Amino acid sequence: MADATKTPWHLWLVGALALLWNGFGAFDFTATFMRFEPWTANVPEAMLDYIYALPAWMWVGWAAGVWGGFIGSALLLMRNKLAVWAYALSLLGAVGSNIMNVINPPPAEVGASAVLAIVIILIAAGLLAYAWWLSRRGVLR
Repeated sequence: MADATKTPWHLWLVGALALLWNGFGAFDFTATFMRFEPWTANVPEAMLDYIYALPAWMWVGWAAGVWGGFIGSALLLMRNKLAVWAYALSLLGAVGSNIMNVINPPPAEVGASAVLAIVIILIAAGLLAYAWWLSRRGVLR
């Protein structure tokens, strides 16, 4: 039995852009966690001290946010409805890990902005809403 639901063109565009966005986040997390010197060399020492002093729950949230988003994007491109759950995990991780920016903001001298945290959360929420919408329309199987 053939699948009668046509894949909309915007799924490929959103999926590819989401894979790039979340792929960068997953790389950033992994390189930072592994203390990959070529990646961390350009980060101010005060910011690295702040990052490496963060509690373990924040690292778990960060990992869930970026890897949930990356896996969700791959699942979206495969038209798999599990993308909704992966994006939900991503949003939960993004909110959880970015709460630290409110509770204990990064040092002022590094120029960190709360705007990036808000953008990250909004993108995660938007991707979850998009995947949920596609799932409700029967595009994701």
